Amino acid sequence: MKEKCGVFGIKSKAEKPLAHAVYYGLYALQHRGQESAGIVVNHDRELFSHKDLGLVSEVFSKETLEKLPKGNIAIGHVRYGTTGGTLRINCQPIEVHHHKGNLALAHNGNLSNAVKLRKELEESGAIFHTTSDTEVIAYLITRHRLKEKSIEDAVSKAMYDIEGAYSLVITSPAKMMAVRDPYGFRPLCYGVTSDGDHVIASESCALYAAGAEWVRDLEPGEILVFDEKGVTSRKEHCGKVSKRICIFEYIYFARPDSRIDGISVHGSRLKLGTLLAKSSPVDADVVIGVPDSGLDAALGYSKESGIPYGIGLIKNKYIGRTFISPGQENRLDKVRIKLSPVRSEVEGRRVVLIDDSIVRGTTIGQIVRMLKEAGAKEVHVKSSAPPFLHPCFYGTDIDSEENLIACHYSVDEICKMIGADSLSYLRLDDLKEITGDNNFCAACFDGVYL
Repeated sequence: MKEKCGVFGIKSKAEKPLAHAVYYGLYALQHRGQESAGIVVNHDRELFSHKDLGLVSEVFSKETLEKLPKGNIAIGHVRYGTTGGTLRINCQPIEVHHHKGNLALAHNGNLSNAVKLRKELEESGAIFHTTSDTEVIAYLITRHRLKEKSIEDAVSKAMYDIEGAYSLVITSPAKMMAVRDPYGFRPLCYGVTSDGDHVIASESCALYAAGAEWVRDLEPGEILVFDEKGVTSRKEHCGKVSKRICIFEYIYFARPDSRIDGISVHGSRLKLGTLLAKSSPVDADVVIGVPDSGLDAALGYSKESGIPYGIGLIKNKYIGRTFISPGQENRLDKVRIKLSPVRSEVEGRRVVLIDDSIVRGTTIGQIVRMLKEAGAKEVHVKSSAPPFLHPCFYGTDIDSEENLIACHYSVDEICKMIGADSLSYLRLDDLKEITGDNNFCAACFDGVYL
């Protein structure tokens, strides 16, 4: 499972080397996208950028950051591509130049009507340079901007055209904007530094990395405008539809030290483990989690069940996207390189293994095998997500049912396939315990699309 992107922006009253602050913010959001990274600095109403394929640390060096000028607005982006593919042309933020000024835009999410809109724009004469749906948003905003008196009016008009998931950070010549779609699929928040700079980020953990204190999350449908007057909120798109935050933000996507819409991600995952322990108890000697997002749920399971928590798997922290996979001949198991069992924690013991989800089943099967090779007597697998049964159109890489193991096999069959002694999933009805209501999207689990 991979998420589409992370976005970040900062506006200062004075020109500063803001690229460094964006760099720190993107570093904190690296978990949301590892394919590319980019920063755009607004200096004296002109845009200066650097973006490329790779991790934040690979794309930006000290020299690269210092080449970007000081500015009073800067935005950044880390990408995992669900639409468009891994191409340098798809690196964000996307920049547009027109006679009313410049525009740069960073996008997290996925448009469900992108193909239709792209076709209409092409038929009206638009020429696309990328294969991502983000450029569709940029074109629509630009088209409206040529007719509207302000960039925020243009953004509002564009929101009537686009459907699906989008959290946006935008810079025009004089303003920075934050936009969250009317359903609130993807998170977006803002904070303020001790110097009075305003910061926007996909997650609160990135605010703290840039030295800002969290102020609040954006409401679904809200447009925030940051300019020389301060902060202005526009809410003409708010409250028209029911909120539908992606529940997988709490299960997997977000960093555990983030808070989304007032809810602690770490606390959510502890609760998931607690719910699992209540619904699927088992006699065992130790509870372990699959790093990283399975660890919190494992701790919750341990606390509720009374079974001791252990560190049974160690993750190699130095494997990034540049890791070279062995070839077909004499191929090594990549999971074994990324994860190693702690023999002293599992040998001769009955193990409860908590993972955040089971998509294709290949990785969890390899982990079960590793644990048994390390001497585990039994391995009982618990998923802190319900079975994946449907594709997602709002910003994850589940685009069909073809490779979803739960679509083709029963729980007992999957258990046998992965070599576990038992297998259980979180109950679908338990998801509402995370948000306290049913205001979330779980279409990948229940098939209920908006």
